[in-house]
Amino acid sequence: MKSYMQKKETVERNWYVIDAKDIPLGRLASRVAHILRGKNKAIYTPHIDCGDYVIVINADKVLLTGDKLDKKIYYDHSGYQGGLRQRKAKEMVEKYPVEMVERAVRGMLPNGRLGRAMYKKLFVYAQSEHPHMAQKPISIDVK
Repeated sequence: MKSYMQKKETVERNWYVIDAKDIPLGRLASRVAHILRGKNKAIYTPHIDCGDYVIVINADKVLLTGDKLDKKIYYDHSGYQGGLRQRKAKEMVEKYPVEMVERAVRGMLPNGRLGRAMYKKLFVYAQSEHPHMAQKPISIDVK
């Protein structure tokens, strides 16, 4: 008996919306990455981008547990000498909540061309409004 292998031409994609209010960041990111990869489908194939589109709303209300607000540091480097920039999680939540959620999800996706294609199907918004109502997204509860 042959096993089924998905073809990229026959992938059917759905749209999902996830409310990030009061959900721990790591739990949210792992669930979103799971859907972006397509692991929630029976037709999952590792070398094909068979994942769905995900919209994350209320990114500014995501939950960080423990001392992460004061101790977790996000690093960026420009590539030049002395170009290291450090921001604490508290600053990221206040000023850049969308970037914080995107970085958490991107870290859970595969590296390379396939992971970049999966990442393009992620849409994160700080507030509860989003411009994707025409796609009729299905609401998912993350606990």
